[in-house]
Amino acid sequence: MRDAEFGDRRARARERLDAIDPHMREGGAEADPQRKGWFEAVYELAADDPAGVPWANLIPHPLLTQWLERRSLEGLRALDVGCGLGDNAEALAAAGAQVTAFDLVPRAVEWAQRRFPQSAVRYRAADLFGAPAEWRGAFDLVHELYTLQALPAALLPQAARALASLVAPGGKLLVIARARDEGQQTARPPWPLTQAQIEALAVDGLRLVSLEDIPATDSLVRHWRAEFAKEDSAR
Repeated sequence: MRDAEFGDRRARARERLDAIDPHMREGGAEADPQRKGWFEAVYELAADDPAGVPWANLIPHPLLTQWLERRSLEGLRALDVGCGLGDNAEALAAAGAQVTAFDLVPRAVEWAQRRFPQSAVRYRAADLFGAPAEWRGAFDLVHELYTLQALPAALLPQAARALASLVAPGGKLLVIARARDEGQQTARPPWPLTQAQIEALAVDGLRLVSLEDIPATDSLVRHWRAEFAKEDSAR
């Protein structure tokens, strides 16, 4: 639960994290291209205070919640990419899915498991760029929220192929990310995605079936919500 001082603690944590983020300095992409060291530092420095994790709001993302209201995931195999503290994974499970959720940082996974000790979600530490072989083509729904926008643009083609490899024939990929216009510059991470970057996720059998350009509100900046489908090879 968020207390009255949560926002102030988050702002102070954001300043500390920006100060150690190599991608805030020239040459950062070469020093830590996948930002693994920085992500590990986020959870280490948070010291079990969720305010120290910039993307941990202790509730499912509202654009995921809204998407889930329109459908049932009963019996589907779902994968939550970059699960953080687990709120989105738990929302997928509450919608009926059999959920596997992973994060690059083991401490994040342990934290999620402590928060939801009775959960049916299978939490584990894993790397999107080196996912377990048994996950290949294994999921009816792959949910990606905010991982892509945390990666340098040069890694997005590799990330697209990695995500596509996890989707089962006939399955879907759901991507939610901050949005920006073509040519709009971003000085610091996270890097909102352009429409072209979203459309470029349609690789290796995936096709874009829905792209929503969701305008900013008082509580959220502009976002994309995109659905991709993989051809069912049995047809």
